Amino acid sequence: MAFKPNYQQQRGERNRAKEQKKREKLQRREEDAAKRRAERGETEESGLAPASSPENRSE
Repeated sequence: MAFKPNYQQQRGERNRAKEQKKREKLQRREEDAAKRRAERGETEESGLAPASSPENRSE
């Protein structure tokens, strides 16, 4: 005899698969961006602290 469908479980599995796919895509994009940065000779720290940030203001 077949089991009756458990829609909440199926939905959870779909959502987990979707989140995993999103994480993999984000990781791929970050790796590609790091590779492009390395090719240009830039470091990851450059451009992260703009002059308008509160840490760099002198008042």
